[in-house]
Amino acid sequence: MSSPPKMSADSIERYARHLVLKEIGGPGQQALRAAKIAVIGAGGLGGPAGLYLAAAGIGQITLIDDDIIELSNLQRQVQFTTNDIGRSKAEIMAQRLTALNPDSKASAVTERLSIENAQSLLAGHDIVVDGVDSFETRFAINEACLALGQPLVSGALGRFNGQVSVFAQQASKAVPPNTPCYRCLVTEIPPEAETCAAVGVIGALAGIIGSAMAAEVIKLVTGAGEPLIGRLWLYDGLRAQSRTIVLPRDPKCPACAKPSA
Repeated sequence: MSSPPKMSADSIERYARHLVLKEIGGPGQQALRAAKIAVIGAGGLGGPAGLYLAAAGIGQITLIDDDIIELSNLQRQVQFTTNDIGRSKAEIMAQRLTALNPDSKASAVTERLSIENAQSLLAGHDIVVDGVDSFETRFAINEACLALGQPLVSGALGRFNGQVSVFAQQASKAVPPNTPCYRCLVTEIPPEAETCAAVGVIGALAGIIGSAMAAEVIKLVTGAGEPLIGRLWLYDGLRAQSRTIVLPRDPKCPACAKPSA
């Protein structure tokens, strides 16, 4: 096996704050450089998550989003500007990430992910980041990640509240046995499911939750700390309080439960 290329002087300076962390250091930074991450949704959650992943030196980031930028997005999607209105979210964000860090190769896929194309769009990536606001799309992402054996970092937000979790079921030192998938948390689409457009959301919350999602990706790639596998982090922005709860695996989960013999 060939040794990874040595870091340039510019790279050492760019990632200096990572390199001095014993949990990341040189090996961790090289792992980030080699990682391929798919970010689904280039909006409120995918925006800050993608920005911090590019800044961290993730080698390849695929942005999957068929939406265009609207004026109402700018209250929370700070990766865009007024001049971007009417243009592709994925394409503009790919340009932003490349401008932020040329080490990070960002590409845009201007397709809507569905149950039919999810596996083909996500194949070849190491980790998937779910920043969408549709339960149907979340279910399709979950199914594809289970089939492909990919860890899934999922976030959600509304009003003043947000949540983040990591779903991974492939056996490894970092993944305990009998961990849940996303459908263990949300078995069916809630009848009262609401969107941010309907209930509102404070803009800064997107930055908090999206940044937490990026941190989970970095932990997964570098092996630092304890990712939120089998746990759900809940943030209450009105009270500035958070708590983490354990997520059990649902033995009757429609997505990951083993069929009875």
